[in-house]
Amino acid sequence: MTSLLEIENVSRLFRSGEETVRALADIDLRIDDGEFVAIVGASGSGKSTLMNILGCLDQPTAGDYRVAGRSVSGLSADELAALRREHFGFIFQRYQLLGTLSAVDNVAMPAVYAGIDAATRRTRAKALLDRLGLADRAGHRPNQLSGGQQQRVSIARALMNGGRIILADEPTGALDSRSGETVLDILRELHRDGHTVIIVTHDMAVAACADRIIEIRDGGVLSDRRSREHVAAAPSPSGAEGRRAGRLAAFQRRAAEAFPMALRSMAAHRVRTFLTMLGIIIGIAAVVAVVGLGEGTRRKVLAEISDLGANTLSIFPGRGWGDERADSITTLVVSDAEALSRQKYVDGVTPQVTTNARVRSGRISITANVDGVGVDHFRVNGLAVVRGSGFPAESIAERRQEAVIDERAASTLFPDGESPLGKVIMVGQLPVTIIGIVARRAGTAGDKTLQIYLPYTALAGRLLGPATSLAGLIVRVRQEVDTVQAERAIVGLMRRRHGTKDFFVFNSDQLRRTMEKTSRTMTLLISSIAVISLIVGGIGVMNIMLVSVTERTREIGLRMAVGARRLDIMLQFLIEAVTICIAGSVLGVAMALAVATVFGRPGSEFPMVISAHAVFAACLVALLIGVVFGFLPARNASRLDPVDALSRE
Repeated sequence: MTSLLEIENVSRLFRSGEETVRALADIDLRIDDGEFVAIVGASGSGKSTLMNILGCLDQPTAGDYRVAGRSVSGLSADELAALRREHFGFIFQRYQLLGTLSAVDNVAMPAVYAGIDAATRRTRAKALLDRLGLADRAGHRPNQLSGGQQQRVSIARALMNGGRIILADEPTGALDSRSGETVLDILRELHRDGHTVIIVTHDMAVAACADRIIEIRDGGVLSDRRSREHVAAAPSPSGAEGRRAGRLAAFQRRAAEAFPMALRSMAAHRVRTFLTMLGIIIGIAAVVAVVGLGEGTRRKVLAEISDLGANTLSIFPGRGWGDERADSITTLVVSDAEALSRQKYVDGVTPQVTTNARVRSGRISITANVDGVGVDHFRVNGLAVVRGSGFPAESIAERRQEAVIDERAASTLFPDGESPLGKVIMVGQLPVTIIGIVARRAGTAGDKTLQIYLPYTALAGRLLGPATSLAGLIVRVRQEVDTVQAERAIVGLMRRRHGTKDFFVFNSDQLRRTMEKTSRTMTLLISSIAVISLIVGGIGVMNIMLVSVTERTREIGLRMAVGARRLDIMLQFLIEAVTICIAGSVLGVAMALAVATVFGRPGSEFPMVISAHAVFAACLVALLIGVVFGFLPARNASRLDPVDALSRE
């Protein structure tokens, strides 16, 4: 008949510096289902090493160990975890309860890794606590329980998945005599219920409660005697049958449980968690704010360029800016404007004649820039007439002595606040009547220059002389037409009309594109600096998580002992890192929004536009940082040896 646990010629060697220590030497042992066994021996005798091998926390250096006929030799870490999860329940001398969890959550922990649903876990955990007389302590944390109560919680945890084999390491060592006797009574009761109970102790009085006592000395079995004959008990209990989910559903449950575990761990170290987040908060806030500032600046620049005239092409005499021969070129004439206005891609054309003149109103005399313009000038250039009107076609045709002035000129010529409309002013020696006022153009030379507009026919015919050529033509291209293509067509038309290229074209869209490119470059540059701070924050997260792994080594060992897979451990620490980064990104976005609200309002010197895309990208970057920089600590945690982890101080 196959025994439940079988050890054949097992040895266990450890390296201690340059020496090799033999903890177990050629052990042969068989334990049947339902036995109550005590393994006794002095400190250093090898009894704890034997218990670790029996519980699949450790593997022998040589020999063979079988659990229910299955050899553990060569099994992976996850396969060993499955054996612990399905067959064993551990009771530790120091209880090994997690301080962040309540009693019921500590008891339910093994069932998390068994894939049992939350409702079933909680019901079973409460039933076990009730069975052990702790129903009224289910919501208490370990620091609110006595030593005896904590050990009973540990026993309940050992039974959570069925606990076919109970391994108790010095179960009464940290208890007073009364609490110790209570624990032994519970172990006897578990034995009567069909559990296989194995106690490891140095106290012969404790060992006396067992049916079989195995004494270990210097890594070998000194004696193996029975105080009572083993009688086959009732079949040993199994776990919660019929309540385990499939692999995918079980993984989803474990992943879902890892998140509240991460939150509890973060809450237990609030200050450290916040300081860890700080680098992420600053980095995300900087990235979102810089991107928002870049977008706000871009929109502001485009608005100012639009004020200069959206989709406009300006035609000037000469071969380019600064051409000394430009003043002598007289081939740019009104008929050119008429020819351009007939083109399908043109939305409007306005001729332009320019001069400076002395302007007088009453006793006030100023120097102003005087432009002779056409009917469409204000529409083509995006200038808003705020009072009165622009020039009708009759004003151009009849060379009327009318003027439209900008707001700055109006406030200068009429400082008392009286309405300029209908008033007569002198432009040089020409009296003109003011018929309209246009808004001054922000962010341009129009802020400092006083601007007067006259019909170009009146300025050329009455003030400068009829032979005056045009200073330029401004063409507004239809919205659906590409300005580059329109520019090529205009150059071709004008070259045919003039017989030569004695003009040049300025495309306002080139300015817009240049400003956009400059804005993108600056945003990218500053964002790169902000991303560096994000990377530094990610390194901070990794360092703190590495410290956390070191601090929580015993917790990791405990989770492995109750059946956690390597993936479960990795997932828990990875979720903690990602949660820290996501929380930091949320706070960082909130900080950026606050800065944008206070300092980056539309119309301010530094407008900020926070887009949903920027927020989404920031959160995605934080997620990636959590995964990348949390991977190493999570991997280190998952690769810890459970025996070393449990023994770490």
